[in-house]
Amino acid sequence: MSTTTETKGVAERSMGYGLRALNRLAGSDLLDRIRIRKQVEKALFQGTKNGFKGATAAGRTFKAAQKLGKPARQKKGKSTGLFDLSPDDEQQMFQEAGRSFAEDQIRKAALEADEKRETPKEILDQANELGVNILGVPEELGGVMTEQSAVTSVLIGEALAHGDMGIAYAAMAPGAVATAIGLWGSAEQEATYLPAFTGEDIPAAALAILEPRPLFDPFQLETKAKKKGDEWVLSGAKSLLARAKDCELFVIAADAEGIGPALFVVESGAKGLSIEDEPAMGLRPAATGRLLIDKVKLPGSALLGEGNAKAKDYAACVNRSRIAWCSLASGTAQAVLDYVIPYVNDRQAFGEPISNRQGVAFVVSDIGIESNAMRLATYRAASRADRGESFGREAAIARKLCTTKGMKIGSDGVQLLGGHGFVKEHPVERWYRDLRAAGVMEGALLV
Repeated sequence: MSTTTETKGVAERSMGYGLRALNRLAGSDLLDRIRIRKQVEKALFQGTKNGFKGATAAGRTFKAAQKLGKPARQKKGKSTGLFDLSPDDEQQMFQEAGRSFAEDQIRKAALEADEKRETPKEILDQANELGVNILGVPEELGGVMTEQSAVTSVLIGEALAHGDMGIAYAAMAPGAVATAIGLWGSAEQEATYLPAFTGEDIPAAALAILEPRPLFDPFQLETKAKKKGDEWVLSGAKSLLARAKDCELFVIAADAEGIGPALFVVESGAKGLSIEDEPAMGLRPAATGRLLIDKVKLPGSALLGEGNAKAKDYAACVNRSRIAWCSLASGTAQAVLDYVIPYVNDRQAFGEPISNRQGVAFVVSDIGIESNAMRLATYRAASRADRGESFGREAAIARKLCTTKGMKIGSDGVQLLGGHGFVKEHPVERWYRDLRAAGVMEGALLV
């Protein structure tokens, strides 16, 4: 087949996906109101270009595209006084597009991606075209949301994880860096790094908090940042970064001398950085790796956060990350429920569906109850974060639910399928492995 014919085929498949996912919304003024019509049109027609785009080598040069007098920030949301977590029109649009993408593309690619430990480039490109990595970019710098968008990020994360948690992690990881810089970066940091996340060639990037040691506490970091004149010198190691070998930019958590836990913006070309492959039991499509940091010298301007609020900003980063992982756990738990219900209704034993047995029916109902509890707790924590209210307690509750109940749902999903749950013919064994991540991952994602 000729190159021209292949390119045409890619374009037709891309357009077909876009029409299926966004057909109901294509004529809506919502696209103009939240200013993502351009991104949607790219999702429909970008296929002809994908065959000609080469991977950008790690170590691109980031330069300020404009000068800002002060940092650009998204506005905080306003409370209606009601406990209503129903998605608004804009959020529903993102959610439906994410669900269609997960069903049409992610779910089909998940098994092979798990086996190869790699997310297909076309999946990552389409996720970028849906805007999953620019929700935290202020409008002044090319973002699409005027207000903080933790709830929207949660809805998208949940939708993508319904297809596959590992692919969702790989697709959303760069957005964590953009969101961190958008929330806490200086005017110079924003102008230098954020424009790269609004273009066509979005850099692979990683928020690096987790360290490779037992009983990790994000507030007791072994990665150290020592002050040396006007510079910082970082040493340590970070674990389970998505697409670590491809990353061009990092936001690294370190115990900063005289400050405590803090975040640093580090480009991949910095001397002293290296990557090791770090396969994990779950999240395999994310191609996780370990970042080694050996006396990396950084300018004083690499420190993220303003004034004396750096410790508070870091705590908010940890809590927002926990909420993000809860969204992925909720989406995967829902995938388990949606899979086991038809299975137990169709599976026959002793002349009747196994769902007629109370021991089976009660387990399925527990999965439904617990997955809803996980989802609602996550929504509540995210909504408080959007409004600028305290949300540490709510994030902790959501994480506790998603850690304990998520693992149980994964285990029950395998058990309900019996021997079928233990083989790769059915996806529940993969979801079981992925759901364990909610209890061990710190950082890496951000809402």
